[in-house]
Amino acid sequence: MTYASDERDANNVVWSGKWVAERLGVELDGDERLRGLLGLALRRNPKRAHLLVSHVLGKHVPQSPALVWRSGHDLGVRVRELLGDDEARRSVVLGYAETATGLGHSVADGLALAPYLHSTRRPVPGVARAGGFEESHSHATSHLLLPEDPELLAGDGPLVLVDDEFSTGNTVLNTIRALHERYPRGRYVIVALVDMRSDADRGRLDEFAREIDARVDLIALASGTVRLPEGVLERGQALVAEHEQAAHERTAHEQAAHEQAAVSVPVQRDGRRPVRVELGWPAGVPDGGRHGFTAAHRETLEAAAPGLVERIAGALPADARRVLVLGFEELMYAPLRLAVGLEERVEAEVRYSTTTRSPVLAVDDPGYAIRSRLVFPAHDDPADGPGDRYAYNVAGGGFDTVVAVVDSTADTPELHAPDGLLAQLARHAEHVLLAVVPSHAPGAARTGDAPEDTPEHASEGASQGASEDASERQENPSMLPEPLRGPAFSSYAPDEVGWLLQDLSEVELEAPTEEREEAIQSGGAHYAESLPVEYQPNEQYQQLFKAALETSAARIARAVGVVTETVLAERSKRPVLVSLARAGTPVGVLMRRWAQHRHGLDLPHYAVSIVRGRGIDANALRWLAAHHDPADVVFVDGWTGKGAITRELAQAVRDFEDGGGAKGFDPEIAVLADPGSCVRTYGTREDFLIPSACLNSTVSGLISRTVLRADLVGPDDFHGAKFYRELAGTDVSGHFLDTVAARFDEVGLAVDAQVKEVLSADRAPTWEGWAAVERISTEYGINDVNLVKPGVGETTRVLLRRVPWKILAQRGAGADLDHVRLLAEQRGVDVEEVDGLPYSCVGLIHPQYTRGATGADGKAVTGK
Repeated sequence: MTYASDERDANNVVWSGKWVAERLGVELDGDERLRGLLGLALRRNPKRAHLLVSHVLGKHVPQSPALVWRSGHDLGVRVRELLGDDEARRSVVLGYAETATGLGHSVADGLALAPYLHSTRRPVPGVARAGGFEESHSHATSHLLLPEDPELLAGDGPLVLVDDEFSTGNTVLNTIRALHERYPRGRYVIVALVDMRSDADRGRLDEFAREIDARVDLIALASGTVRLPEGVLERGQALVAEHEQAAHERTAHEQAAHEQAAVSVPVQRDGRRPVRVELGWPAGVPDGGRHGFTAAHRETLEAAAPGLVERIAGALPADARRVLVLGFEELMYAPLRLAVGLEERVEAEVRYSTTTRSPVLAVDDPGYAIRSRLVFPAHDDPADGPGDRYAYNVAGGGFDTVVAVVDSTADTPELHAPDGLLAQLARHAEHVLLAVVPSHAPGAARTGDAPEDTPEHASEGASQGASEDASERQENPSMLPEPLRGPAFSSYAPDEVGWLLQDLSEVELEAPTEEREEAIQSGGAHYAESLPVEYQPNEQYQQLFKAALETSAARIARAVGVVTETVLAERSKRPVLVSLARAGTPVGVLMRRWAQHRHGLDLPHYAVSIVRGRGIDANALRWLAAHHDPADVVFVDGWTGKGAITRELAQAVRDFEDGGGAKGFDPEIAVLADPGSCVRTYGTREDFLIPSACLNSTVSGLISRTVLRADLVGPDDFHGAKFYRELAGTDVSGHFLDTVAARFDEVGLAVDAQVKEVLSADRAPTWEGWAAVERISTEYGINDVNLVKPGVGETTRVLLRRVPWKILAQRGAGADLDHVRLLAEQRGVDVEEVDGLPYSCVGLIHPQYTRGATGADGKAVTGK
């Protein structure tokens, strides 16, 4: 059955997908239950404008809590029936953050015999990561797995994966791919409210199951597909733009109307402050499944639940008629169980929903799923920085009382601020209650485990995760060697950069590309344990580099000026530049030269190693902390591709601090170019040719990629690298720096004007490149974002160091891609011109070599 613009369902209620269906022609084709389970909304998204909005999830649409819980519980009962009690006892249930944390927990309730864990976007100090994966289409893509018990996922029983919907199955594939390598098992069960995959997507999952030799079952309340007419994305984006402006004006008007009444603590309509309810949460019971939730925890919570509910019921106003229990982002299960009990206990109508990170367009129409939205600042000090959060369908919902339930981590001044969540709720409900669940603090810090698969480093080098247990080893920073400097190590002048590395120039580390890939395949070797043979350009390529440098020198100089002035204005008056070797090092030298030329500042500059999947060199951080204020350190890189290095570095700094290292390092990276829109501090967001990306060591001070191998790098050593003295005859490192620096004066006025614009602009990362990478991965049948390398710099590296399959070039990209075309011709690789790329070009690594390609952790990834 197809639901398009049919106006009313069997209960004579307007379907909440009607508005979108009529304007975009979107159709739901499948089970009769689909329309009762799903509505439609719009969002600004480069991949798909429409959003499937669940009526029974309890996220965007306030719903009967009993219906929300029962929807998940009954799915869990079906899983138990499928597995049988013996297999159910050996299983683990895993829910997806943030949307399905409560759903997954409810499924675990129905299964009854298995522990529960949900992924999280909130890193927790002292808890080692047991895994992770990417949800590329999501508003916030990275998932962490942080079980208190490191053995929770180590069994070989079935893994039950729970999400609210399956649109393509990519997230499930990413999850199983990431976890199966580390925790192999023979059976997976996928659970969803709705299965909306296409036939091709279903076949892809079946093929993957055969490849890993595992059984994969799927259970859902309903299934179907979404039919999208031609041009739906463009028309959807136009609709969003049109209505966002109107919504913005309405929001500004509403906020202005309440400004006179704003005080430091939100006040309700009758002049009383929000009522705080002391729950008496049972000791030892986690607030949810972030660190694991066992059958024993469930039993304790069930026994305590009536008392918890009674305390809330006793705090409700006597005349409460319509009550909303509002959960908080990933904290969905605890408020859901409180709401279920409250619905049974009081005569008032009780509904349940939660706040969310995801921005969705609101349209006040009965045929649209998101009728209203509240916008307020994040109030839990999120790891990815401040930002807006949302509560949908609360305003105008007729609620006279709202019970906001948050964890103690989120009970902050921002929650109580004049523009915070409580103040927003007080404008739309007569009574606001606040209940705080204590955030679970795992008893033992386990920071020595290997990090999980994280996105591939968009830059070059790398470093060991700072996850060693500080109680076991606290080396004296004064015992670490002084930085290596030119001319003894590198062709840079000694004051240009100090390398926090050890010299491995006499060690034979190089191997041809294919041999390195084979070694990775056969032994699971890490890419940082060897080096590729340095590409030596022919005369034609060298002339092309020189021409490109002359053409782009002023453009690069302008970007250097903008990023340096931004750092001086926002980060530190005398920053310590720390470049990520080696792609970031030429940029660090240029930033140092700009500061000296323009302001007379003699800034320290060091280069450190960072390795995909192993974090940043902990000894280098210890040396820096012993010689400089960590707050002055600014990490520098060349450019962003998919933007993975921002997450890698942030997690590595947190691990370093959690392991007893010095605090105060700011992991925000300053880059010359940010085409992926992944950082706040950049010189430009255009994807253009940075000539230093055209070459390897001969434009980077004759220094190799960094090396991390146990027999060469001890626990008290810096990571290693080689100095290719023998290549001095073709070294253009100094020529590159001098050519760009010579243009500083001519771009000065342009830099001043651009910096003013940058400092006043909204520079919050949008991660626009992720959607393109995922789309390309799917369209070209690769289905692994690790094999898609976006941007000029990363495409060049595919051609220089990997096994390239083909190059996608933006139609009409011009001279910026001349060197790419030449390299492609030399390697016999097709260059395909396409439209609609957010980058100038994208390099695709050959799928034939997927098993040997380095993935998020620097090791082999399992391909199809």
